[in-house]
Amino acid sequence: MLQSERSHILPRKFSLDSVRIEKFSTQKHTLATIEDLLAEPDKAIATAKLQKFAKITPQYPGIRAPLDSNAADALATALSPVLSSVFGAPAGKWSMQGWHSLVTSPPDRLAPIQRFPHVDGTDPEQIALMLYLHKTGHGGTAFFRHKSTGLEALTETTFPRYRESLERDAKNGGLPPSGYITDGGPYFECTHRTEGQFNQAILYHGNVLHSGVIDNALPLHEDPSLGRYTINAFLRPPRKQ
Repeated sequence: MLQSERSHILPRKFSLDSVRIEKFSTQKHTLATIEDLLAEPDKAIATAKLQKFAKITPQYPGIRAPLDSNAADALATALSPVLSSVFGAPAGKWSMQGWHSLVTSPPDRLAPIQRFPHVDGTDPEQIALMLYLHKTGHGGTAFFRHKSTGLEALTETTFPRYRESLERDAKNGGLPPSGYITDGGPYFECTHRTEGQFNQAILYHGNVLHSGVIDNALPLHEDPSLGRYTINAFLRPPRKQ
């Protein structure tokens, strides 16, 4: 473990009253926003520069490094009361798996799967955390509705219908041109967009269709102090007693 990671990726003290809670789209998805989550965000970036980033999954258009378990534990401890209150889960400690993440893939080299919105899974109990730690001009996170099905969130039951319809869209109308999704066209429409301000964290259901807001005209650096660096994580509620 890097000692600096344990020391510097620490949340500041905040109250539930300071968390902004929104309902977006006609389907009333829940979004919680916490400003200035980390006590020392610049030192967190310095910690990220020491990590060994690598391409981990074919879906993510960039490179990642695992978040140290001690840092994840500190974040999960601070966020658990918010998560349980906002998302209607039992009180207690949430589990968390997180990564340092950098979007680095050039727009003209995106794989087909990277040109569409995505979900982090079909389990509605899993909550996603996105903590923006960049000042690049790239944006935050956008959420989408699939036009053909009207779906905005996918479950184990609805995913097959969504996949079949999206495949039909692409077969009939072709793949979107290579580039990061912006307004959602031609097969999606944007329902909401976050600001992505520095040291701002958002929490949302990971099964809602979403994508990072990446400006196709701006550079994408592999240096965490220059690139679109975020900490992102998946959190799961405590088991019911």
